[in-house]
Amino acid sequence: MNLNSIKSILTLRYDYTQIPTLPRLKWEDLEKKEEFSLEDINNQLTSNLYKQIPENYSGPISISLSGGVDSSLALCLLKQNFPENQIDAISIKFSDSIDETETASKIAKKVGVDHHIIEIDNFLEKLSDAISITKLPFWDIHWIYVAENAKNFSNYLVSGDGGDELFGGYVFRYSKFLSKINSNSSPKDKIQAYLSCHERDHVPEQENIFDKKMQFNWKDIHDKLYPFFNNPLSPIEQVFLADYNGKLLYNFSIINNSIAKHFNLNSVTPLLSHKIIQKSMKIPTIQKFNSSLNIGKLPLRKILKKFGIEELILKQKLGFSVNTENLWKNYGFEMAKEYLSDAKIIQDGWVKENWIKSNLNDNHIDIRHINKLFGLLAFEIWYRKFST
Repeated sequence: MNLNSIKSILTLRYDYTQIPTLPRLKWEDLEKKEEFSLEDINNQLTSNLYKQIPENYSGPISISLSGGVDSSLALCLLKQNFPENQIDAISIKFSDSIDETETASKIAKKVGVDHHIIEIDNFLEKLSDAISITKLPFWDIHWIYVAENAKNFSNYLVSGDGGDELFGGYVFRYSKFLSKINSNSSPKDKIQAYLSCHERDHVPEQENIFDKKMQFNWKDIHDKLYPFFNNPLSPIEQVFLADYNGKLLYNFSIINNSIAKHFNLNSVTPLLSHKIIQKSMKIPTIQKFNSSLNIGKLPLRKILKKFGIEELILKQKLGFSVNTENLWKNYGFEMAKEYLSDAKIIQDGWVKENWIKSNLNDNHIDIRHINKLFGLLAFEIWYRKFST
């Protein structure tokens, strides 16, 4: 992993130097809008399932069920097209965090599949294992808990990955972004607004974190994001473009595929075919995202409605399932202190000791700085494993 990889991961939480398994998109891919058919999307999703799971397969199938729109739709389609197969839905419940397992249980019961709730007390417990598997310094590693439990039931693991990026699901950020810009905002203004909306990634004094070896400057980061915001698209479409070409391509898909491969699982992602990606980008924004109600993924919700899962039709996305502040208080602070108080990334000139010490000792530390410390913790663990 090179210098640009490290800077990208510690600033954006994805590594744009990796080779993605999905196609990169340009602004021209979103420019031309077309009418779409819900039936066409539904049929394509079904076709994707059969491409990834043989139609005559009679064995068990696992699925990650969060209780959200994407995984619930994947479950409904899976049950509809593989009605005789044993289907095991897996939900992860993290201690002192957002809990959607009650909704997930209702959905599993309505669809008629077995549901398994896996309770995890310390989200960071397998951080070192996940970094060994992926060989990347990411700390958002919930997929390792899904995969190792899915392996107990099947060699196939279905997920709803991609729904947020393709169909406008990050509504909790869209309104923040739009409130920070106006019709006169430059591409640089929009990049800064976009970065500031990412509470798990962005601290304003980022340049004060890194020491001389990192050679950090904001211009490098802005240059990578500039093509997404310097074009004729509407501001919200520019966000769609940046989101797709960010964590989906260079974090989620890479991490999840690495972990699935480690557990010898066949990863099934019906929302992430090239055809669905192309179709989703041509859907007019107003038919994806209702800004007045602040609800996204409208096409997926409409398809889901026919399955009678009314609980999800107007349900807001709750965001990351781990409560980062509680995780910090319960486990993160002690783990960060253990690794970062005598860190090799400090000794070798990557990160400034003063920044780490001042934030570790801050009794009123905010969520942005907690997340940055978790990122540095993952970097330190990775560095000890792979730098020598």
